Amino acid sequence: MAEKETQQQTQKRILILCVDRDGDLEVKANVKTPLLGRTANLDGAVSLALKDPEEPDANAMFEAVRLYDRLQNEKQPEEIFEVATISGTDLGGVSADRKLVAELNNLLGSFSANEVILVSDGYSDEAVLPLVESRVPVSSVRRIVIKHSESIEETAALFSKYIKLLVDNPRYARMALGLPGILVFIFGILWAIDNFVYPGAIYYYGIAIVIVVGGFLLLKGFGVDRATKDLYRWVRDYEPPPLPIQVSNYTVIAGILCVAVSVYLGLASVSINVAPFPSDLGGWLGKTPKIASFFIKGVQDLLVVGLSIVLFGRIIRLYFERDSRLLRNVALVVTVIWFRWVLESTANVIIYYYNKSSSVIGINNPIFSNFLFTIIVGILIGIASVLLIYIINRSSKDFFKKKQEGEDEL
Repeated sequence: MAEKETQQQTQKRILILCVDRDGDLEVKANVKTPLLGRTANLDGAVSLALKDPEEPDANAMFEAVRLYDRLQNEKQPEEIFEVATISGTDLGGVSADRKLVAELNNLLGSFSANEVILVSDGYSDEAVLPLVESRVPVSSVRRIVIKHSESIEETAALFSKYIKLLVDNPRYARMALGLPGILVFIFGILWAIDNFVYPGAIYYYGIAIVIVVGGFLLLKGFGVDRATKDLYRWVRDYEPPPLPIQVSNYTVIAGILCVAVSVYLGLASVSINVAPFPSDLGGWLGKTPKIASFFIKGVQDLLVVGLSIVLFGRIIRLYFERDSRLLRNVALVVTVIWFRWVLESTANVIIYYYNKSSSVIGINNPIFSNFLFTIIVGILIGIASVLLIYIINRSSKDFFKKKQEGEDEL
């Protein structure tokens, strides 16, 4: 047994392999593959040539048999030659390659070759050669090209490849088929209208071409189709965030809208109470206090409401997240609400001294006293808020989550 294995290792077992990747041998001649041996391959080649004398694969099989006969006459004592044919399918692609590999493995089980001499019609070398080389070394490649057939076959294969790409690939089909299809469809409609409804409608076809082609180029050029597809995927796959985050996001939007409307109301208040506006810089400087006071009066209410809505939404989110910054936002809400009276008293002070045309500010003036009162109360509210936050934070440590390293305590 050991002597037999040693003898096989010293022998050069060479397989002359003919490959019919498109499966013409089975489809046209009804010959089952794989074919192993000179007689089987010669009979298969004759059957295929009788069915289709112009078939390149038949000539490749004849060449494989001829090469086998020549090498048999020239062989060395340690060389053993065999000829075989395998075929794929007329579907091509992956299915053809899988069938080729299965038949090659079957052949190698019957004749364990050390090397392969590949015989093909030339066009399929690029696809077949890696499949064979991955299983047994290829020592030579013999390409059989019938007169005038190589360039014609490669050109036809190239055209068929691109035509199939234009038809099957949606990306290219929209441009190669879809756009001309729309233009032909519009032409048919206008032609029917021209013949049966409104003579002369066909002359509008030029306008239709410009509109359709121009619209298509604009959509493709600015990526409107891709943006629409991305938007559709985002809407389809959108998963709403948790309810506290949704509430926070909606309150931010509502707050921003309130602030924007408050700015509009401030400008409207200025327009109503300050008009007519001066035309020179000196007049604008003289009316600046009046403009500022009426702008503050118009903006103050909705500005405070908008900021409070944003803070309330954040408070709700932080409460569900058990974040201690909740207390800070509560203090900010109190401060913002009181800030409304600060704005009101500031506007009153500005407009009062603007109308009086006096720079004398007295503590006995009720308007000025009210302004000082709101400022002092605001400071006290801020201090009280800080102390209250500190006390509540100390007394409710179990409610709030532990802070990460480096995060503020208050």
